[in-house]
Amino acid sequence: MPGVPWATVHEIIPTAAPRVTVLQHSSDVPLDRFARSLGEVRLVRLYAGDAVPALDECGDGLVVLGGQMNAYADDVAPWLPAVRALLAEAVAAGLPTLGICLGAQLLAVAGGGSVAIAAPPGREAGVVPVRWRREAWDDPVLAPVVQATGAQRPDDLEHPARTTAVVSMHADAVIEPPRGAQWLGWSDTYPYQAFRWGSALGVQFHPEASPSLAVRWALGHTDVDTAAVHAQVVAHDAVLAATGELLAAAFLDQVRAAVGREATAA
Repeated sequence: MPGVPWATVHEIIPTAAPRVTVLQHSSDVPLDRFARSLGEVRLVRLYAGDAVPALDECGDGLVVLGGQMNAYADDVAPWLPAVRALLAEAVAAGLPTLGICLGAQLLAVAGGGSVAIAAPPGREAGVVPVRWRREAWDDPVLAPVVQATGAQRPDDLEHPARTTAVVSMHADAVIEPPRGAQWLGWSDTYPYQAFRWGSALGVQFHPEASPSLAVRWALGHTDVDTAAVHAQVVAHDAVLAATGELLAAAFLDQVRAAVGREATAA
């Protein structure tokens, strides 16, 4: 593959193939649990000066993490225009991509959507139940998560009990997804908790976050009840961990399927 060799510039986390590039915007928004859930990971620390990779340097898949800045804060994070451009290129090329929180918001903007900064409903923090639309039933990444709610068919998702507990910590929110995107999930506070734009899935929540990380985030916000967040994430940790594992495994399945199609076509 052309471009910078994998092992020379960015950290490699020693796990199994396939190879996935991860863009990290803030030191305090890491891969956390996903550090062991994903395949061979190339970690690009944008906050530390690492350059946004070219599409042909991204390997077999791309993950864009959350961050403390907003999706339009090019003055604070001058790498954001390149990230948005890379996301658009990734979708055009069919590269399996996962955007988490800020990553999902950047994905929305890259596809012609929009994000509300400090959205009027206020910060969504702690454990949040996400409801799924019928379109999520067949999604290549979310299907296992959706089916873990106990739903037996798409119509079952209309039942109020068919929710998934997730970690949330955000004040900005997608108010318009990418043009042509599928709307997949929502919460009582914010509608666009999950959407698919071609080969890319955007999730507003944090499937990668452990209880300790969620509590650290809560401590950084004066408008968050840290004790309540701690109680919620500890009480729901088994479900949160299982959901993260299901999502990460399904994303890797999407990556492997794309690699297989490329090999067959070659």
